[in-house]
Amino acid sequence: MVKGRVAYRDFRRRWARGRWVAATATLLWVGLASAQPTPTLPAGASPGAASAPPGPRWMGATRVNGRLQASDIGLVINTADPYSVQVGEYYIHKRKLAPEQVLRLLLPIKPTLDRAEFETLRMAIGRHFGPATQALALAWTAPYAVDCSSITGALAMGLDTEFCKQTCGASRPSPYFNSASARPYDDFGWRPSMLLAAPSVEQALALIDRGVAADSALVRRGRPAVSVMLLATDDAPRRVRMALYPPAGPLAGAGVDVRVQPAAALAQARQVLMVMTGSVNVPADSPIDWVAGGLGDHLTSFGGALSPGHGQGTALDWIASGATASHGAVTEPCNHLQKFPHPQVLLLHYLQGSTALEAYWKSVAWPQQALFVGEPLAAPFAPSAPSAPSAPFPPFAPAMPR
Repeated sequence: MVKGRVAYRDFRRRWARGRWVAATATLLWVGLASAQPTPTLPAGASPGAASAPPGPRWMGATRVNGRLQASDIGLVINTADPYSVQVGEYYIHKRKLAPEQVLRLLLPIKPTLDRAEFETLRMAIGRHFGPATQALALAWTAPYAVDCSSITGALAMGLDTEFCKQTCGASRPSPYFNSASARPYDDFGWRPSMLLAAPSVEQALALIDRGVAADSALVRRGRPAVSVMLLATDDAPRRVRMALYPPAGPLAGAGVDVRVQPAAALAQARQVLMVMTGSVNVPADSPIDWVAGGLGDHLTSFGGALSPGHGQGTALDWIASGATASHGAVTEPCNHLQKFPHPQVLLLHYLQGSTALEAYWKSVAWPQQALFVGEPLAAPFAPSAPSAPSAPFPPFAPAMPR
C-alpha cells in the first residue's frame, strides 16, 4: 500500500424537508490525497474573519431516480459448486426470481479465471439475459478474479489487459459513479454485479436473510438512530480515506448518527449501519451490533482476495461479523481513493433508498479491481411496499447441470 495525494472538488449538500438535495455535478477526482476539505466558517463569521481550523464538510451526491428491483436481477449459479447451487436456490426462493432470471452453468472452482474461462462466462451471460436484466448476483465465493481484475469489475467493464502491467495505476473510470441511474444496463450498457459470498453455506443463507430483512426496515420515523462508524487509525498508508469522512453528528430527519472515533469504539457502538476504516484486518475482535443491511469495509491491498494466505482480512470477515455487504480489492491497488468506496457517496445513496449493490458500486470511481460482496437487493431506506409472504423453503436437493 503506497501513499498518494488527491485533489477533489467539494459540493455542498443541504437538507430540504428531510430529504437530500444534491449538487448538480459528480465529485471531481484528480489523483490521490490526504488533503483536508475546505473548512466551514463559524457561525457569524465573515469571509475576512480568522478562518476556522481545517475540518470535514459534506459533499454532494446526485439524487437517485428509483432503485433496482428483484425483477431487474439476473442470478448466475455454478452447477459444479455445491455451495453455489444451495445458495443460489435459496436466493431464488427468498427473492422470488422467475426461471428466466437464472443462469445455471459449469465453471471452474478456483480463485482466478483465465481469459478463455472468463469469455465462456461472459458469452453465456450475454446469451441468456435480455435487456430487462440490469444487474447480476453471482452465487459463489470463487472465482473472484480474472487476471488482475475482479470478476465483478470484469463483467461490468470488460478486461483491460494493459492495466495488468501496473495495477497501481489509474484504471477505467466508471460512468456509474455517483450517478442517478436505476437502470445501469439501459443507461451504460453494462451490468454491475455482487457475489453472494460467505465463509460457509450457513453464513451465506444468513446473509440472504439479513438482506431480505433489511428491506424498508429503517424508513419508519421516530425509530432509534443507527450508527455510522467512521474509524480513525494511525495506519498511515491506509488511513487516507479519513480525508473524505463527513462531519460527525446526527443527520436531522434521517435517524443516523455519524461518529468519527478510534477503532476501539466499535465494540460499544449500537445499531450499526455502516463501518469504514483503513487497516490490515477487520476490527471485529468483539461482536458488532449490526442492523440488517449493514455495510462494512476496510481500505487495504487484498480485501477482495477471498482466499487465505496473504495475511490480510477480507470482505468475508465483514460478512462473517454480520454485515450485509462489503468491498475489497483483488490485486494491489495502492491507496488510490478512487479504487475504494467513498464514504459520503456510499452513505448518501443508501439513505436515498438505493440497494446495497447500487450504493456500493456508485461509491467507487475506478472499480476494475473492486470486488463487491453481499446481498445485492438489501435496501433499508427504500419506501415500503406490500409483498406476498414467502412459502417455506423446501429441503435442499442439488440441481442437475443443464
